[in-house]
Amino acid sequence: MKLEFTKLPAKEMLKRSEEFKNLMLRRRTVRSFSKESVDFRIIENAILTAGSAPNGANKQPWKFVVVSNLEIKRKIREEAEKLEKEFYEKTAPEEWLEDLKPLGTGASKPFLEDAPYLIVVFAEKYRIVNGKKEKNYFVKESVGIATGFLVAALHNAGLAVLTYTPSPMDFLSKILSRPENEKPFILLATGYPKEDTEVPDITKKSLEEILITVY
Repeated sequence: MKLEFTKLPAKEMLKRSEEFKNLMLRRRTVRSFSKESVDFRIIENAILTAGSAPNGANKQPWKFVVVSNLEIKRKIREEAEKLEKEFYEKTAPEEWLEDLKPLGTGASKPFLEDAPYLIVVFAEKYRIVNGKKEKNYFVKESVGIATGFLVAALHNAGLAVLTYTPSPMDFLSKILSRPENEKPFILLATGYPKEDTEVPDITKKSLEEILITVY
């Protein structure tokens, strides 16, 4: 099939790049979500966007499990908070806890119940086709790119997003009844932020700190 590609004028390209940059620079992680409902079609569109991400050998090694059921969200929160309590009270190195202090994180994870949707991204280690295993390639890299697409799509639609990676995440497979060939990769909580939500006063690295140009 022929590639669908429209070459834009240079000024339009620069304009689009500036607009998208400014949109994404306004993105902030929030931990306080409103329980206000969100049109599920927005979530579907964001996941279709994520599913368009480049990936190894076009195996598309991902599944996106969307949770809105209150009872299941409560179970996820209960299991996650058991792990978090262990982490914050026993296993976390002091240096790590010091680094987390400015972000205001802790063992309590109310966003797991409050956010209207939890999206659990699973990495498909291999596929089962006609009863046989088929290898997937560059699974972590592919699912990581798709997750980036998903976060950007949700933010572009006007939703707040929290990326969450409890460790270990095996409990998510059990609660959500996922098969053995799928491994939890990341959990995204998404919805509207609570009114008057505050976020940590942090900065991002400058262009000079992250860009290396090789001529």
